[in-house]
Amino acid sequence: MSTQSVIGAERDAPGLAAAAPAARPSLDPGLLYAAAGWLAAGTITLFWPNTKEFAHTSDFGVGQWLFAALLVVGYLFSGRLGAVSRWLANNALRLLALAALLTIWQLASAKLGYWPQPYFPPPQGVLDAYVKDYPRLLDSIRASLVLLVAGVALGSFAGFLTGLSTGWSPKVGYWTIPVLRLFGPVPATSLIPIVVFVFPSSFSGGIFLVALAAWFPVAILTWSGVSSVDNSYYDVARTLGARQRFLLLKIAVPASLPHLFVGLFMALGSAISVLVVAEMMGVKAGLGYYLDWAQGWAAYGHLYGALIIMSVLFSSLITLLFRVRDRVLVGRKGEVQW
Repeated sequence: MSTQSVIGAERDAPGLAAAAPAARPSLDPGLLYAAAGWLAAGTITLFWPNTKEFAHTSDFGVGQWLFAALLVVGYLFSGRLGAVSRWLANNALRLLALAALLTIWQLASAKLGYWPQPYFPPPQGVLDAYVKDYPRLLDSIRASLVLLVAGVALGSFAGFLTGLSTGWSPKVGYWTIPVLRLFGPVPATSLIPIVVFVFPSSFSGGIFLVALAAWFPVAILTWSGVSSVDNSYYDVARTLGARQRFLLLKIAVPASLPHLFVGLFMALGSAISVLVVAEMMGVKAGLGYYLDWAQGWAAYGHLYGALIIMSVLFSSLITLLFRVRDRVLVGRKGEVQW
């Protein structure tokens, strides 16, 4: 072959590569396995006889079939749905495991009667609770969110100011450190008998308990963040003419933010626990109160339904907190996983 032919072939190679069709991304068979699992789960729900009559059995079985069809669609359009395709591919085995768990739950409760009723209703019993009692559940979600957001906001703000002043000023720390060490570790729920008499309403008392649970971890972690700043940063800033206000707002506060978000994560977890206990003990609204009501009336389908809502709701709030952390602290993204 002549030199000109070789040069011509090399010149035409990019054009040929561009004209060649792009390789089709390989399809992950995991979604098909998950779809088969949900199809089998729906078949068992629909055609295996129940030991007794349960409402919405057909609706639940059809819903399982529809979800299996959605998984098949996700498989066929794999790679074209962006983040949805990636999420389905990453969670295919988990979706299959969920179908298996629902089938075990269905068999043990409704089909074979191994689990006694009404303490362990089948999945369609939870669905029946959602259909019948969704107005009260929505009111309970709203009441819990109001109490949680108000308490965490107040407690986190007070904790941030406490930690910042403790780490910044030795004179303030002289008084606040003993308070943090002595009263901070005391569980907020242990103060319920006192709060009932001190506060004018159960709602205000509940806000105080949630705020107290959020205050301690935020204060401790903010104090730690401010105290861990290297003095050389302050020395360089003073050399350039910075005043105390600049040192506090531009060095101490930014340096405490990574610790602050860890404290907020811990505060939100503690506040959620206190929230549920406060609602069960005194506050006459919210998901904790709903749990106590459902247990008192032996409405265990409603109880399990509320537990599922709580797990999804509170997990979503923590996920939202971490998304905010990743936006604010781009350089620290991924240090604490959720």
